[in-house]
Amino acid sequence: MESNTSSIQSIREGRIQKLTDLIDMGVNPYPYTFDKTANAKTLQDKYKDLEAGVETQDVYSVAGRVMAIRNTGMFIDLADSTGKIQIFSHKQNLPEEKMKLLKLVDVGDIVGFKGTIRRTPRGELSIKATDLKMLSKSLLPLPEKFHGLSDVEIRYRQRYLDMIVNPEVRETFKKRSLIIQKIREFLAKDGFMEVETPILQTTASGASARPFYTHHNALEMDLTLRIALELFLKRLIVGGVSERVFEIGKCFRNEGIDTRHNPEFTMIELYQAYADYNDMMTLTENMVAYVAQEVLGTTKIQYGEHEIDLTPPWDRKTMLGSIKDATGIDFLSVYTAQEARDLALSVGVHVEDNLNWGQIVEAVFEQKVEPSLIQPCHIIDYPREISPLAKVHRDNERLTERFETRVNGWEIANAFSELSDPIDQRQRFEAQALLKANGDEEAMEIDEDFITALEYGMPPTGGMGMGIDRLVMLLTNSPSIRDVIAFPTMRQIGK
Repeated sequence: MESNTSSIQSIREGRIQKLTDLIDMGVNPYPYTFDKTANAKTLQDKYKDLEAGVETQDVYSVAGRVMAIRNTGMFIDLADSTGKIQIFSHKQNLPEEKMKLLKLVDVGDIVGFKGTIRRTPRGELSIKATDLKMLSKSLLPLPEKFHGLSDVEIRYRQRYLDMIVNPEVRETFKKRSLIIQKIREFLAKDGFMEVETPILQTTASGASARPFYTHHNALEMDLTLRIALELFLKRLIVGGVSERVFEIGKCFRNEGIDTRHNPEFTMIELYQAYADYNDMMTLTENMVAYVAQEVLGTTKIQYGEHEIDLTPPWDRKTMLGSIKDATGIDFLSVYTAQEARDLALSVGVHVEDNLNWGQIVEAVFEQKVEPSLIQPCHIIDYPREISPLAKVHRDNERLTERFETRVNGWEIANAFSELSDPIDQRQRFEAQALLKANGDEEAMEIDEDFITALEYGMPPTGGMGMGIDRLVMLLTNSPSIRDVIAFPTMRQIGK
């Protein structure tokens, strides 16, 4: 490690000397602008049929990062955000002062070149350079060519370096951007209005999660970072700003980190008046299928060892029915937490003594059913105790009209026939407050203003929330959420 650090420092010192040499030549190594007229992909596409050995008189200016230098600078691989193109630099075409500048170019420098398009006898599309301009002198070397950047910690901590040397990483984030664009496109076509709601909130509610806390000095008030988008979006439905609203935004949960969880993550939540959870199931599967088709050109994706078919319609299975199919247990046959606990233990699921009937049902489902749900499906009709914002099921008061969408064994969406009865909502919040008082840090707090909003009347409403990061993981075949978040939360070095 020390020798590697010493080597990097030695390279840096050499590059600083080159920086000094550039300045002595009257060259600004960090100029203000460059007139770039084409990118690599545009040229590669436009001249794909240019035959080997043919030279054109078409002149272009290109710019990018130097990724390789061969034959003392005669051949340079230049990469921009769209791809690579070769630069042919020769003293027959470059003035003497530009040849001197060329000798001060290193791998990693950002350089602009101007010249004509040609295809070499070996078939490589090239710019025959007649001019060059240093655009940013790199002082630190890129990772060694043949081994690349393989240290996962460095890749996540220095994402900019990861993107420079690993083109597939850049492609993942381009697809992420396109996925979000296509979600917006789908919802706009369906009449949804995009809105924004507060990130700083006075009450941690809208989801079962442990919040982050902060303090506003001027108002002398404690605040939380939002754990969900839900309650303010419902206020907008109450206000009638639109019958269909959605928000794509950051949420924050003070919880553990693993391959599917990051403390800061991106969600979409949407709400549609005069709809229920059945409408939300249809919307969810249609939206995901639309995005997959638009971004990938297919609704059949590969994730790890599985081929997953996102073509609607998706299976719908009740939570209790799927447990019965997997274990033979009918949790509807028991009513107390102790009876449910005994049933869970009979199939090898150990649960804590303080869990209620619904929480025990959920624990058995997560262990005995969830991992097998590879193809997309909606798991519907959740216990009332674990669904404080969903309407009571119209056919069974122990359940709610709630579903979670599972793909590859993961939850990617959570949706309800939204609870609109303010008296029932207060009772649910009070039950959550009791859980919090008894030590459940993820239980919701009572949001008095939200209850007040409901008392003015909210129309029947269907709502759905989806984790954007997990959707991107699926559509890019990425094994970790940190692969699809540009700058994931990381432990400080030395901590």
